[in-house]
Amino acid sequence: MSLSIRNQIPGTVISVSTGTVMATVKVRLDGGQDITAAITLEAAEALGLAAGSAVQALIKSTEVALATGAVEGLSIRNRIPGTVEGVSTGGAMAGVKVSIAGGELTAAITKDAVNDLELTAGSPVTALVKSTEISLATA
Repeated sequence: MSLSIRNQIPGTVISVSTGTVMATVKVRLDGGQDITAAITLEAAEALGLAAGSAVQALIKSTEVALATGAVEGLSIRNRIPGTVEGVSTGGAMAGVKVSIAGGELTAAITKDAVNDLELTAGSPVTALVKSTEISLATA
């Protein structure tokens, strides 16, 4: 199956914590970063997720925020350090490619944000993604 989601990052499930409706799944990406995905319990069971399961973390580029400074006081748990590879700007929006350990992320942010953050190739950034915005897929 082909997907329009640009951010498809391989990893391995570290743990699954279940509740009555939702599950939190901790995943170690192939680059060594740990992320958490909050998915429905039904989905976790249907995918057969358990420690050691190979998964793809799927993140829409519109759900990736970027920070250029210290990240403190946020509820967002998924904070992935990287370096801007390139910026493509259009009318109001921009696509920012970020090199991360083991791969690449794309963030779709406003052109104004690119300008305000002074993002250029080589800029260090932290990609921020809420756990509820990460989907998981198995092979």
